[in-house]
Amino acid sequence: MWKFEPTTKTVPKLKRPILIVGLPGIGNVGKIAADFIIDETNAKVIYNVFSHDLPNSVFVNDHNLIELPSIELYARKRAKGEDIMILTGDVQPADEQSSYDFCEKVLEVAKKHSASLIITLGGIGLADVPKKPEIFCTGNSKDVIKKFKKDTKVNEKLYGIVGPIIGVSGLLVGLAARQGIPAVCLLAETLGHPAYLGIQGAREVVKFLNKKIGLKIKISRVDREIEDIESEILTRTQELSKLSKKAALNKMKRGMHKETSYIG
Repeated sequence: MWKFEPTTKTVPKLKRPILIVGLPGIGNVGKIAADFIIDETNAKVIYNVFSHDLPNSVFVNDHNLIELPSIELYARKRAKGEDIMILTGDVQPADEQSSYDFCEKVLEVAKKHSASLIITLGGIGLADVPKKPEIFCTGNSKDVIKKFKKDTKVNEKLYGIVGPIIGVSGLLVGLAARQGIPAVCLLAETLGHPAYLGIQGAREVVKFLNKKIGLKIKISRVDREIEDIESEILTRTQELSKLSKKAALNKMKRGMHKETSYIG
């Protein structure tokens, strides 16, 4: 059973919100994009999501304390146009049954708040790092795709490029059709390696949504944040490389010492 537990006594009344869903997946594109949007729009948590169907693992935080994996629903009211909700978290459901149950619960909450559109975010794994990630769009009706891609360069020709879209980003769009909620799935190209962070793909998604649904995000600020993240990743990689080289050198020295002792 999935529970959406309110974080305040009174959940804000939202105006035909657009629900954006970005959970961990290929390159973590959806998760990273959702985090950027939350930070830059100053969205606030309105629900914590809990279930015994969450993965049976925990995280150790920077205070060396145990934390359960979390999924949260954020909201941001806007003066003009539809309000927005953003669903993101550390994990997504681990198996088919829990994924279906989770998506059904998300749709229940979306209908409760009269959501006008659902947008799920994800990545398309490539063999090489794309120089400029392309964005692809699919959805649960031709009308919603046509409307959503109007006046954009987003590519709707996904057939033959991807196989099944596994997880919440695909399943939620399919199930939304059964509830009469228009939904689209945006997929950005990224490197299909489990350790790779698709930051540039996430940037392209944020940039696209910024124009399409008027998020009023300053992309220059996102770019500065990306530079900081990439700089930190590079520093850590270099540190690990130095440690690896040092370990290899020490191992070689030990080997030489043993060899010399043996000969003597």
